[in-house]
Amino acid sequence: MSLMASPAAAGRRRPIIEAAIDLTARDGWAAVTMTRLAEQVGVSRQTVYNEIGSKNSLADAMLAHELDRFLTAIGAAFDRHPADLVEAVHDAVRDVLDLARGNLLVRAIASATHGADTELVPLLTTHSDTLLADVKAVLVARVESYDTGLGTEQVEVLIDLMTRTVLSHVVQPTGTPAATADGLAWLASRVLAAPARKPLRYS
Repeated sequence: MSLMASPAAAGRRRPIIEAAIDLTARDGWAAVTMTRLAEQVGVSRQTVYNEIGSKNSLADAMLAHELDRFLTAIGAAFDRHPADLVEAVHDAVRDVLDLARGNLLVRAIASATHGADTELVPLLTTHSDTLLADVKAVLVARVESYDTGLGTEQVEVLIDLMTRTVLSHVVQPTGTPAATADGLAWLASRVLAAPARKPLRYS
């Protein structure tokens, strides 16, 4: 399918993906079938196949759909604080963790990791490295628009640390989104207050 789908095609595709997320969270990935999706959305099974393709493609589409929601939240946080990177980090972390708390797909993945639906996790983690790289690339571009005093390599180290910490809290939170955001914003403020201007030793 072309990436430049028509508005009509996009309008058919989105409800199918959202229905799949809802079914996965409610009944498990194994219970998701093209027939059930067709019934829930009110289209033919052939339409589901035409819009989505295989079940593996459906898993990819679900992940891309939810990733876009998280990236939108991150972008909005940075847009609110164009001159204050620490506040942008705080809001981005808080908003991502708030979104994850009520996210049906995240809940389904977390359940799967505890044995509830072992078929789902491999499908959604097949491209995890690529997705993580894409997220980091977006964040590097946003952070480099600020005057941080850091080099690109140092920005990448900071973002890698932040991203992995946030992901760990998405899967297994140890505090409220606000508390985690406060902690990571404090960490960012300490790094930015005394940036290491020398190149990384082992780059």
